[in-house]
Amino acid sequence: MARATPSPSRTRRRRAGRPGADQPDLRELLLDTAIAQFARHGIAATSLRAIASAAAVTPALLHYYFGDKSRLTQALLDERLLPALAGLRAQLEQVGDDPLELMEGFARGITEIVARHPWLPSLWVREVLSEDGVLREAMLHRGAPSLPQMLAQRFAAAQAAGRLNPGLDPRLLVVSLVGLTMFPLASAPVWRGVFDAGDLDAGTLLNHTLALLRRGTEPA
Repeated sequence: MARATPSPSRTRRRRAGRPGADQPDLRELLLDTAIAQFARHGIAATSLRAIASAAAVTPALLHYYFGDKSRLTQALLDERLLPALAGLRAQLEQVGDDPLELMEGFARGITEIVARHPWLPSLWVREVLSEDGVLREAMLHRGAPSLPQMLAQRFAAAQAAGRLNPGLDPRLLVVSLVGLTMFPLASAPVWRGVFDAGDLDAGTLLNHTLALLRRGTEPA
């Protein structure tokens, strides 16, 4: 018996999301566009259709590369967020026993990561710190804890050796480091507007943070 020939409409639907053989791979562009939309509007509030519109592609093409929003969010974690944190930890593991060098390495590392990924501070506030953030549980159970735990252990060792202010709690020092780096970057549009401070760029903020750390963490 002759095999039934698919109708033209079915053929069009099946191929609608597939890029042509002569078209470039758009996966990285679509992931970057999705992350920017997530950081601006929140993951829960961002539809695949909105991401496709921002990228000037069809929703079918976005579905071809990522399937659904859950898999797209997983790609954000696996290919952007967790590698950035793992890279920072690897850099800090090469720093010696001086706690100030460790703190400066963290501050510089965050500044460099945000320069490469400007969406990170907003996404962190929206999706990790917020109680209903989509990434919160994943970050708590995957890559996020290892970096602060490592830092706290290194600070505790430095404190025991008399190289760190004894009035500091090593765990809260890590919290303070995040507060001095990530939060000012996330809130930059607000405080730049309040102070009419368009001249305060990321480099100026980093120098300010380093000055605070150098004076506030010295041994008594």
